[in-house]
Amino acid sequence: MLLLTLLPLLSCAESPLEEGEWLPGGETTNTLLLGSNSFLRPASNLSAEHEQAFYSGNSFFNQGWVQAPASTENRDGLGPLFNSRSCSGCHFRDGKGFVPPEGASPLVGILLRLSLPGGLPDPVYGGQLQDQALPDLAPEALPWISWEHLSVTLVDGSEHTLLDPTYHLDAPGYGPFPEDLMVSPRLAPHMVGLGLLEAIPVSRLQELADPDDSDGDGISGRVHLLESGEVGRFGWKSEQPSVRAQVAAAFAGDMGLTTTLHPMDDCTERQPECTGVQDGGAPEVTDTIFERTVLYSQAIAPPIRREADDPEVLKGRQLFRDLHCSSCHVPAHTTGAFALEALEGQRIWPYTDLLLHDMGPGLSDGRPVDGAQASEWRTPPLWGIGLQEEVSGEARFLHDGRARDINEAILWHDGEAAGPRQGFEALSSEERAALIRFVEDL
Repeated sequence: MLLLTLLPLLSCAESPLEEGEWLPGGETTNTLLLGSNSFLRPASNLSAEHEQAFYSGNSFFNQGWVQAPASTENRDGLGPLFNSRSCSGCHFRDGKGFVPPEGASPLVGILLRLSLPGGLPDPVYGGQLQDQALPDLAPEALPWISWEHLSVTLVDGSEHTLLDPTYHLDAPGYGPFPEDLMVSPRLAPHMVGLGLLEAIPVSRLQELADPDDSDGDGISGRVHLLESGEVGRFGWKSEQPSVRAQVAAAFAGDMGLTTTLHPMDDCTERQPECTGVQDGGAPEVTDTIFERTVLYSQAIAPPIRREADDPEVLKGRQLFRDLHCSSCHVPAHTTGAFALEALEGQRIWPYTDLLLHDMGPGLSDGRPVDGAQASEWRTPPLWGIGLQEEVSGEARFLHDGRARDINEAILWHDGEAAGPRQGFEALSSEERAALIRFVEDL
């Protein structure tokens, strides 16, 4: 705790740090719990009323849902097809999902999006593969991963091995998969600071967007304007406009639970075994449970930085800017008006622009989503990234968890990020270590 006390004193006039840079979530920042508990604290400035609702939402986030009918009426209605029995089943301790060993099934913390050419969901299996099911029902398939090992040699001669995944679908439960089925994995992200990201004004995202690269810097991030007319912010391709929409979609797709926003089970007409199962009420997730889960998801505090004034971290900070990593991973924003007052008017440091960027063919999943192309991905926020292994026992990065560390994640960057990646490859080993240590401190 001594470090948490001294950081503001160390960050004085001679330091390049901006005021409050060591507090990624502004006044909301978690300054009390680090280590394995880093992602469990509510925003530090929550009112007593909202803090009580936060911990109530935490209990629903962690509870396991069961098959209906059950004596626990507030927890029944699971499935019939699902990926997890609880939110925390994919977001363990509010961290990222897990990448299973090669050949293991079902997947935990990774789900597979499905569609046909043209963006339509599969008429049998829908838009998401569910690899678990209630008793007496077949899961939709048994997915598993195999890995190709790729060798990369940097300018200094050092060699690095990257993993390139292939996803396989065995034992289809409801008929064969079409040959043109498009499959895209999604690693469950960590949960910190979601409400703060939602509170960034749309005008700020529009200010950062440069879809035609009018300034000629090679970066052409763009706002994902959804068919509803709303701006996408959440999901690896910014498919959802709000935390509320994201939570409702997760209840429906990941656990097979209905809400007021998604009143129908995620079963298609060609799955009669699924549609005939008794539900857990209408909706299965009551509005009270839903709203508290939303508030919980909005109000998880980003953790304080631990070594912001360390000389090596400061060197990495400068390299991060010199290589133009900050062109997409924009360091800071100020939040605007928001329903949860504690998140308003905060100077935050998430290191994202929430825009879509073309990351090149190596990271393309071959599957467009709404207005997002196959090689386009939302810039993920970096706050809390260095604590992931302590929280979950494993740290994997990028949309499918292929990167085993930050070094590998950077080496996969291409497209608009080719320049920064090439600059990283040309650094000395000491410089690369400094940059990575900076990112791990965010």
